Amino acid sequence: MNSYKILMVDDEPDLCEIVQFNLENEGYSVKTANSAEEALTLNLADYHLFVLDVMMGKMNGIQLAKEIKSKRELSDRPIIFLTAKNQEIDKLIAFKAGAEDYISKPFSIKEMIARISVILRRAYPAQQSREQDIETGPLKIDFASRRAFIDGSDMELTKKEFDILHLLAGKSGRVFSRDELLNQIWNDEGDISDRTVDVNIRRIRKKMGKYGDFITTRSGYGYSFELKDL
Repeated sequence: MNSYKILMVDDEPDLCEIVQFNLENEGYSVKTANSAEEALTLNLADYHLFVLDVMMGKMNGIQLAKEIKSKRELSDRPIIFLTAKNQEIDKLIAFKAGAEDYISKPFSIKEMIARISVILRRAYPAQQSREQDIETGPLKIDFASRRAFIDGSDMELTKKEFDILHLLAGKSGRVFSRDELLNQIWNDEGDISDRTVDVNIRRIRKKMGKYGDFITTRSGYGYSFELKDL
């Protein structure tokens, strides 16, 4: 069972039911909405990926995608468009609106599942079971043993501390918002606040000793890992 949550928005209830059934058989958690307006009543931050029909009622899928992408905490969430249109200009409009992929109706469920899997792996590397070791400056992370070392000394990290450090160091220079860290590290573990992220970051910095400033705070944005001269 994986932990990814998908929101499908399409005004065809039968299609939503078929897609939901097949995706849930693959282990995904799937919520459906039959209009963009209904989707906007949901907490969109709960979802890792959006599957949007282009042609819907008052608000279409392109408009909904722009609304999603306009929110800072959702700007990195992948979007797949479903549409009966297949003209090049339609695809260009979809990609300009922030689409990761574009699937023309009618489509193969198996192909759709494959595309979703690829997109989620690319968008959420921290949630993959890749045994990625990291060695940067004085920091060494052994993924298989789930241990991190600073100047050769075991940092004795908790599971969450390890996951956060592995994610930040693996994407050095990339800024992760608190919401992104909550979604990628804690997934759906209940009501976890932004403060939980801050507390774990402080603990990691303390365990890094004089290298604690390698974890940089970008005010209003989030956290990143950046090597610095001491």
